[in-house]
Amino acid sequence: MVRTDALVSRDPREPFTVEQVDVEEPRADEILVRLVATGICHTDLVARGAGAVDRPVLVGHEGAGIVERVGSEVTRVRPGDHVILTFRHCGACANCAKSRPAYCQNGPALNQFGARADGTRRVSLDGARMRDGFFGQSSFARYAVATEDNTVVIDADIDLETAAPLGCSIQTGAGAVLNALRPGPQDSIVVYGVGGVGMAALLAAVAVDVGTVVVVEPSPIRRALASELGAHHVVDPGSDDVLVAVRETTKGGASHALDTTGNSAVIAQAFDALGIGGALVTVALGKGRLDLDLLDIVLKGKTIRGCLEGDCVPATFVPELLRMYAAGAFPIDRLVTRYPFADINVALEDNRRGDTVKPVLLWT
Repeated sequence: MVRTDALVSRDPREPFTVEQVDVEEPRADEILVRLVATGICHTDLVARGAGAVDRPVLVGHEGAGIVERVGSEVTRVRPGDHVILTFRHCGACANCAKSRPAYCQNGPALNQFGARADGTRRVSLDGARMRDGFFGQSSFARYAVATEDNTVVIDADIDLETAAPLGCSIQTGAGAVLNALRPGPQDSIVVYGVGGVGMAALLAAVAVDVGTVVVVEPSPIRRALASELGAHHVVDPGSDDVLVAVRETTKGGASHALDTTGNSAVIAQAFDALGIGGALVTVALGKGRLDLDLLDIVLKGKTIRGCLEGDCVPATFVPELLRMYAAGAFPIDRLVTRYPFADINVALEDNRRGDTVKPVLLWT
């Protein structure tokens, strides 16, 4: 048992609190990771307030750290390995067999505070089990228990503080562009919302030389950074007519678009702004229903689809993104703002205002 610091959520309406928890030793198929850094993702905030869940809750799903101990059945990960933690998948269902682990048929049970097969949890607080196992890691703590299927070994010379968000938001945004939309130099793409996911999508679009890259974002700080990172046009939805601006900058309508907001009105607008044959991908866990013109869909051949975790296989896609970063083609370090882990509530407020793109908590 390891007693360690953790960021605990007792009530989704209240700030996170720093408390001491006990993390169990890894079982035969498990891995104990000492976290160096953990990215904050909006999904953490959604999950801690979803429904009448047990309290307290331990979230966190963008962990990066160093392996301390492994169970006897673990074969691909060793103590001392530097790792990024990501989502879980079973590896045995039809979708996993098709290299679509984000759509694993057992994914909800494994990722949404999944307990061990025998029903036990990995973390306790004041002697009582707490709700853990978020994305098979719950990395809002200095130590986390993971498994081989959600652990990606990376080179030891890679900065873990920069790499932590690759476990979810960065691979989601980049993968939505590189794996799902696949625009090229003759195309245009509009990214609606450039938080961590949207900014990663922008970097991916710039990396593959998409002809016209447009960003729609209310935060002036984020719009300025988007321009610095290669966006050809930035649009302020608070003052600009988005539909007119997009159609003008893309010469009649975008060939590709990505929504990161989960806002049904924004998604409908993004679909309207597509050109003939245009494709829209949405990645956020939004609510509501879409009101789309069926004639517009059929007569213009438009498509819309969802995308989880960038349609990627993390074991191969994360190293690919890191190679791009090392080559200077994917500057994810420009997105990260570092905070001591105890300053999580400050980090959340800064991010809510749009002053930062990707807050990362440091455990060192």
